[in-house]
Amino acid sequence: MTTTSETGGPVRIAAAAAHFGRDLARGVEKTLAVVDGARRNGSDLLVLPHGTLGGYLSDLEDPDVGGPPPALVEGCEEIAAVARAAGPLTVCLGYTEAVVLHGQLCWFSAAVCVSGDGVLGRHRKVHQPAGEAKVLSAGDSFTAFDTPVGRLGMLIDYDKTFPEASRSLALDGARTIACLSAWPASVTDRAARLPNDRQSRLFDLYDSARAAENQVVWVSSNQTGIQGNLRFLGQAKVVGPGGDVLARTGSKGGLAEATVDVDHEVDRARRTLHHLAERRPDLYRTGA
Repeated sequence: MTTTSETGGPVRIAAAAAHFGRDLARGVEKTLAVVDGARRNGSDLLVLPHGTLGGYLSDLEDPDVGGPPPALVEGCEEIAAVARAAGPLTVCLGYTEAVVLHGQLCWFSAAVCVSGDGVLGRHRKVHQPAGEAKVLSAGDSFTAFDTPVGRLGMLIDYDKTFPEASRSLALDGARTIACLSAWPASVTDRAARLPNDRQSRLFDLYDSARAAENQVVWVSSNQTGIQGNLRFLGQAKVVGPGGDVLARTGSKGGLAEATVDVDHEVDRARRTLHHLAERRPDLYRTGA
């Protein structure tokens, strides 16, 4: 599969499975190295995990253990450094954002999309597992935006559990959806082997289902390794608009890479059965 970018060349997509911890300086260093490698390999879109800069929580059952990860603010040098290094490459990465709202300091799980031109788009995680909500605030919107690789939307891990999240981005014109995760194995029903873990199966199921039901290209990144009592799954992948997995990693670090003609493949998937056009919103319950 090939695609057309703004410049008419092929678009190569890379989804990362990698471990990023709470050492912010080390996270920046590692991010710049991955960005440099992706550029050298001819990638046009690189999707890094949630918590790329600063890591993630250490315990979802008791998130006060270790507290929230190191937080960044809008316009910070760490994200600016990634943008400068990206050049023509479009990069999505996750971090914890600190912002003052109504006189109160709040922390959000956040994602940013950058290139050498600066910030292209942002997202704050809307859906939160119970433990996370004790220390982090929730975002309140889903918005697609234009990039050099086409119109794109971003979600953060648990957001993809809810079909309405990716559907909102697809209705806003996103043809590629990047889902950045720090998605761990089950903390209540641990399996001896990750492939047998319930959360491992759900992670893969959601990736293919969200791509197929919205007929979009889905790019799924994830953390690997261990943070506190959380064991992350990896399983980064690129999924076509029919739900077919085009490339994937295992539980260890690596890049899932595929070259995709986004417009051609999305148009082909929607030629006979166009899910967005054939919806019946007049019959759907709103606010349920």
